[in-house]
Amino acid sequence: MSTLIKQYKGVVRFLLTFLGTYIVLSLCYNYYLSTSEGGAYFPDYITHKVARASEKVVCKMGFPVDSEPHETIEGIKLLVNKRYVSVVVEGCNGISVMILFLAFVLSFYQGIKKTLIFSIVGVLIIHVSNIFRIAVITVLYYRFPQYQEVLHQLIFPGLIYGMVFILWMYWVKQFKIKTMANA
Repeated sequence: MSTLIKQYKGVVRFLLTFLGTYIVLSLCYNYYLSTSEGGAYFPDYITHKVARASEKVVCKMGFPVDSEPHETIEGIKLLVNKRYVSVVVEGCNGISVMILFLAFVLSFYQGIKKTLIFSIVGVLIIHVSNIFRIAVITVLYYRFPQYQEVLHQLIFPGLIYGMVFILWMYWVKQFKIKTMANA
């Protein structure tokens, strides 16, 4: 058994780092969610800010948009021309995607400076992309309500996860170049 662990030391280190980071960040996020219930921002600060930013983007796209707390769901409704079009809930705020991204990046650690810079830039890219994703999906729901399910279940998750995958591949390529240079 110890021979296998030594032989696959890199894989074991990757898995332990990935799982450890993912679990720790997820626990921190769950703690944040549990402590933000009943706070000044509904449903929580991050989701509230993402919904408001998405509302501003929809407005900049030329659509009259309002937002308000949902009556039965813990989320913020987005209304285009006074018509309820979409709702931004905790799962839409991008934090879970960011946690997954960070767990992967930290698993291919490349020194504090490089890893920290890439992590910050990646999280910002995910955050901004997510705001635009919500804004565009809201406009498309308004214009093409018959395609809501395919847009929400396939197209937009594919875009956000595809972008994260591209960021990961870039990071792994940089890791591989560094590893080859050190060999």
